[in-house]
Amino acid sequence: MKVIVDRSALLEAVNLVSSAVAVRTPKIQLTCIKLTATKSSSGSELTLEGTDAEVALRLSISQVDVQKPGTVLIPADKFRGIVAGEDAEPTLTIEVNAEDQCIIRGSDAHFKVFGSPVTDFPTMADFASTVSGKAEGVVKATMTHPAGSLAELVTRTLFATARETSRYAINGVLFKRDGKRLEMVATDGRRLALARAALVGGEKDAKAVQCIIPTKGLSLLQKLIKENDEPVQIVITDNQIMFSFGTAASPGRAVLISNLVEGSFPPYEDVIPKDNDKRVTFDRDVVMSAVRRAALLTNEESRGVRMAFNPKDKQLELSSRAPEQGEANIKVDLVEYTGEAVEIGFNPIFITDALKVMTDTQVVMELKATSKPGLIKSGNDFLYVVMPVSLS
Repeated sequence: MKVIVDRSALLEAVNLVSSAVAVRTPKIQLTCIKLTATKSSSGSELTLEGTDAEVALRLSISQVDVQKPGTVLIPADKFRGIVAGEDAEPTLTIEVNAEDQCIIRGSDAHFKVFGSPVTDFPTMADFASTVSGKAEGVVKATMTHPAGSLAELVTRTLFATARETSRYAINGVLFKRDGKRLEMVATDGRRLALARAALVGGEKDAKAVQCIIPTKGLSLLQKLIKENDEPVQIVITDNQIMFSFGTAASPGRAVLISNLVEGSFPPYEDVIPKDNDKRVTFDRDVVMSAVRRAALLTNEESRGVRMAFNPKDKQLELSSRAPEQGEANIKVDLVEYTGEAVEIGFNPIFITDALKVMTDTQVVMELKATSKPGLIKSGNDFLYVVMPVSLS
């Protein structure tokens, strides 16, 4: 194999694919990136692949001159460091000899990196074969959706997933397609985020299907999105979900494959309050600023911020207190308030996490009582349930 490749394009690709490889594992091949150089009548292409056996990413770049096709399996950390370090070079030459040794050259540098046998690298599922039904596994659903809308769904839910828990199902995000509606839901047991979008080109009577996507796969998905209008083909099988980015042709410029989380997602519809009788409308940025300032005087023992809603003055008073440190008191005006006065405590991080992913400048909060969960809404496509904290 011998190629001359644009360094900046290669660095971007290496950074992305490196996110998929394993960090600590006895399996050396899972810490490597597989490079495949091909040449055809349509042009030259360099494909990079990485996997940790749970998530896999295949990314192709065309800013390359393939002088001799071939493959190599090279340690991701060393390769990434070399490509990043040669920052004065417009192009790099990569050559592989018969002993799996990868030679990387710049104008004044020469690196020899020992690779591993390419046959050791796990075989990634082929997107086109999966869609056509030629590959193993049952295809449960296929759909296409714009990258920008998909990214927004992920951003509005990923933050609410559980980080450490024995309940594996809530370590991921529920992905649900029902007719023309696409829905993503995440929870960590103390809060729940639900985002919706109308599936572009979806069939009204399409059979409902759902799966749970691990957080690592969704974090990678966010990094791969370049243009909001770029189509993303989505395929759900019995144990994986696949995303192909780019043109309608299969596969596109990048293919992301993730194993699915086993288990059943909690019945989230039961968690959403239906009988809240107090409704607040407020300016998102004003309240987010007030919550952040009130949070300055909280600590591990007194993490909550008290929020007192006054219908008479149409004001919200936020207060916090940290023993031996001090206390804060902030008042802000509300746009609207319906219902009786109420005081309730919330973890300030949980409130700001939700407000910063909302696009509407005016936000609605619905409440019932001091001990009942609050419901925050932004338009018709996002809602957020948050449990109160005790302030006694």
